[in-house]
Amino acid sequence: MIREIEAKSLLRRHKKVESWFLSHYGLNLYRGCVHGCAYCDGRAEKYQVTGEFDRDIDVKVNALGLLERELDPERRRKPMPRSFMVLGGGVCDAYQGVEETYRLARGTLELLDRSGWPVHVLTKSVLVERDLDLLKRINRRNRAVVSFSFSSADEEISRIFEPGVPPPSRRLEAIRKFREAGLACGMFLMPVIPFITDTCEKITETLRKGKEAGVDFVIFGTMTLKAGRQADHFLGVLGKHYPEFISRYEDIYPEASPWGESTAAYTTAVHRIFDRAAAEVGIPVRMPRRLFDDILSREDLVIVLLEHLDYLLKLKGRSSPYGYAAYSLSQLKKPVSQLSREDLLKVRGVGPATAKVIAEILETGTCREYEELMERFGNPASFPPGSTGNV
Repeated sequence: MIREIEAKSLLRRHKKVESWFLSHYGLNLYRGCVHGCAYCDGRAEKYQVTGEFDRDIDVKVNALGLLERELDPERRRKPMPRSFMVLGGGVCDAYQGVEETYRLARGTLELLDRSGWPVHVLTKSVLVERDLDLLKRINRRNRAVVSFSFSSADEEISRIFEPGVPPPSRRLEAIRKFREAGLACGMFLMPVIPFITDTCEKITETLRKGKEAGVDFVIFGTMTLKAGRQADHFLGVLGKHYPEFISRYEDIYPEASPWGESTAAYTTAVHRIFDRAAAEVGIPVRMPRRLFDDILSREDLVIVLLEHLDYLLKLKGRSSPYGYAAYSLSQLKKPVSQLSREDLLKVRGVGPATAKVIAEILETGTCREYEELMERFGNPASFPPGSTGNV
């Protein structure tokens, strides 16, 4: 059932710049999603999506009017920090079937184009190809990145767990189309499904196919399983098709959690598999700096690169002070570029070595440690936007 609703607001402001999408803002044009992915945590009660998640879709019919007002600089006391504006994620896919009728995603892109915003789209739907003309224009003027979500590149597994989604081969074809048009593309390999798509073979196969399609980077994540509607629905699908794994899920999701995270041992083991596979295939495991360093302020760039460093080090099984330092800096009221070294060393999580890295990023826009870690994954940092970095 389609329900037309009037939303009170549209843009969601993150507490700090988000280092996966390189964004301060996200938005949901719809609530609920006909894709019906079995693992989607949008079903969880905490998101307050009423009705049947994959059948009852709320359409925010006033979304474009809201967005136009919220983007109007004259209505704001403080300028909006520049970053990518994210279209997708949350509790819906902006390019699910109802978009063919309501065209809110296209209207949103038109508004963002007129307002001069870079755009990052995340979707499982190839309907986004309809808006290639508009995304090309945004890319020429500001920049557009189009990312597709996968749990694997396996067609049969996708039919079971992603019943309303185009098959992986079709999504890979769309990536090729966007890359040929000069747009950067990402692969969000998340979530991998425990014991089904999280094996070395499946992860490597998916990354290889992504590499062949031309993806510029991959973002990886394991599956959350929140107690309640999400877990009940997923385990029902799992029990029908893979009943032999039910007891193993009880081992890695031992207790009800508001976040639904798996055990640390399982999460670490799967990330180690991904780390080796991504290095072997040669795909950067975060968006390469060349795609965003001319978009973010230096203050936001410091936070993003510290968080990327934190992830890269932990992926290799090493400890890192950078994540905590990034969080602490994001809570300061004074820009980090205006802090003296003495004041910087008073910030929680910032020691002499981290302060040196921060100073290097502020001065150069990057740091040696970050570049060396990204180089392991074939990071084409020295190539201009639109280049694959192949020789």
